[in-house]
Amino acid sequence: MTGTQALLAAVGAGVRTYDLGRRLTIGMPQSPNHPPFWHALPRRHGDNVRADGGSAANDIITMGTHVGTHIDAFAHVSQDGRLVDGSDAAVAGRGGRFAELGAHTIAPMVRRGVLLDVPAALGQPDGCPPGYEITPQDLSAAAQRQGTPIRPGDVVLIRSGWGRLFDHEDRTRYVGHASGVPGVGAAGATWLADAGAHAVGADTIAFECLRPGAGHSVLPAHRVLLVERGVYIIETMALEELAADAVHEFLFVLSPLAIFGATGSPVRPLAVIANG
Repeated sequence: MTGTQALLAAVGAGVRTYDLGRRLTIGMPQSPNHPPFWHALPRRHGDNVRADGGSAANDIITMGTHVGTHIDAFAHVSQDGRLVDGSDAAVAGRGGRFAELGAHTIAPMVRRGVLLDVPAALGQPDGCPPGYEITPQDLSAAAQRQGTPIRPGDVVLIRSGWGRLFDHEDRTRYVGHASGVPGVGAAGATWLADAGAHAVGADTIAFECLRPGAGHSVLPAHRVLLVERGVYIIETMALEELAADAVHEFLFVLSPLAIFGATGSPVRPLAVIANG
């Protein structure tokens, strides 16, 4: 049996797909640093009716590339004026586009995915406390508890439990400026990079431990991952369903929009497992 036949046979036997992307809606929680999502219908049914009675509607959307579930390109963050390849960040972005490290350079991902359920490992069913820094010890404990060691090339998703606040009626809760937001810091990011992660993701507004009142004033995990180690970051993910079903290992599928020169892209990642 060829590799293609084996893949088709696996699909034919039945798979379950988990949608790890958030629905894009006007007013959804987002970082205040980015343009908000907006959607409108410039043409509605009945505005223009063809001779046969047919009609069509169409849309326009505007949004920042770091709004909703999205992936950060390596052009997104610099440190001391330099990008991951050592290039001058200001020079690289001349003309308003990053030709070398933009979102169009992120290859589609079909990889082993691992969910590290940190609250489960810590015995905190309601999720990590606000502003809690997820440590390398926490990440290692989750991997050991689940029997899912991280392998080079994996996509590693970190559940903090904060994602349950995404649909809260008070949309400021998820952003967590006043309360802080749980997440990894520099040490956790280094642990993930040392383990060989190709990309990492989280259920929070930023892949960071955000201290109460500090907002996005410092982003050490971004520095480690995007600038120093070359690991992609996926943010604002929906991970509660995976955790509820205790799905910790899966086929991870993600394809960013090939927006030339962009610093990031909206995505709709998937986790796929075999039925049964």
